[in-house]
Amino acid sequence: MELRGEPHRNPRPLGESVAAEVLNTVLDEGINFIDTSVDYALSEERIGRHIGARRDEYFLASKAGCPLGFHPDAPPGPLPHDYSPAHIRAGVEQSLRRLRTDRLDLVQLHISPALQVLRRDGVVDTLTALREEGKVLAFGVSSTLPEIDDHLQIDEFSAFQVPFSALERDLETRIQIAGERGFGIIVRGGVAQAGKREKTTADGRPVTWADTGLEELRDRDSRQGFLLRYAITTPGVTTVIAGTADPDHVRENAVAARRGPLSADVYAEARRRLDDVGITTAVIPADSPV
Repeated sequence: MELRGEPHRNPRPLGESVAAEVLNTVLDEGINFIDTSVDYALSEERIGRHIGARRDEYFLASKAGCPLGFHPDAPPGPLPHDYSPAHIRAGVEQSLRRLRTDRLDLVQLHISPALQVLRRDGVVDTLTALREEGKVLAFGVSSTLPEIDDHLQIDEFSAFQVPFSALERDLETRIQIAGERGFGIIVRGGVAQAGKREKTTADGRPVTWADTGLEELRDRDSRQGFLLRYAITTPGVTTVIAGTADPDHVRENAVAARRGPLSADVYAEARRRLDDVGITTAVIPADSPV
């Protein structure tokens, strides 16, 4: 489960009572992984306010390197990030206060920082110190191409949050490699807006949900449910986060997740159909450290 807050991260206002209902529905449905961030505006405060008393019921992940404070008038897109020791520590301390907890189960470096930034700022040493203090139990990175190949060489990382779905398979091979090496893999975008958006293949061709042929495979699942189950079936995936501001969507996702992975034959056929329309995993370059 991912909860964001007010603009600029989310243009849809989310009332306090709705936030409370969504968060408590998450736990009531047995969902136990909650992902947030310093720069998801009011998200951390609302998690602490509405389910802080239920802290032992969920695994809590937040981010580091993000701008501190609330920036509703900022332009769209990522704000400048700061991975210096002082800023990371200040962000973690702020998250602990907002979330009303004494520890973060996982802290993820935000916006896929380059390897030279991690080395220059001594990021791993800073996070290791916070772990030794008990404020952070594990750390990793919100990663994507091209930086993920370097990130996979950092043994101190415990987990990677990556963009992935049936309709966005670029990282599929790397997810499998990471899983084989013992890293946790957190998938974001796994339901891909239920396939409503057109995708573009590596050679520039537009592909819609109808083009994929997946509609014929979803059986009793909604599109969103099928995409969720595809993601959790993918080798190497540990968990899938799906953001929502609707308690009914939470319940629908929980129902799909309880159905478990797709059968082996349905999963294989889905991959074959996706390959046929050009939605495939990215090739790992010969000079990649992976």
